[in-house]
Amino acid sequence: MQSLFHLAFHVRNLDAARQFYGSVLGCREGRSTNTWIDFDFFGHQISLHLGEPFATTNTGHVAEHMVPMPHLGAILQMADWKVLAEQLTARGVQFVLAPHIRFAGEPGEQATMFFRDPSGNPIEIKGFNSLDGVFES
Repeated sequence: MQSLFHLAFHVRNLDAARQFYGSVLGCREGRSTNTWIDFDFFGHQISLHLGEPFATTNTGHVAEHMVPMPHLGAILQMADWKVLAEQLTARGVQFVLAPHIRFAGEPGEQATMFFRDPSGNPIEIKGFNSLDGVFES
């Protein structure tokens, strides 16, 4: 079964969200009203609604890092991940976890980076040399 993923969550300011998801991340904007905006988030639909974002804590223990939980994200081919990491760095995005490789030489080796949107919602973008390795253990 093939499907697209949909996630709806709160942001405090639609203009700031529009600028970040549209201009910084390069996501295509979809439908919107004066209380929400849809974006094509790397092939999946996110709906950003005005409201108070969910609380997060750095409780996700992954390798040697504690990562923000909960978080949303996307998995990209490594070449695309590298381009996005360079673009975000050039645009001055503040990283929670700077772009790096984890699980090097192991099954599931991946690149990762964590950052937050203007409302504080944590985002992780992963990169894999082959998407066949996403579920390797």
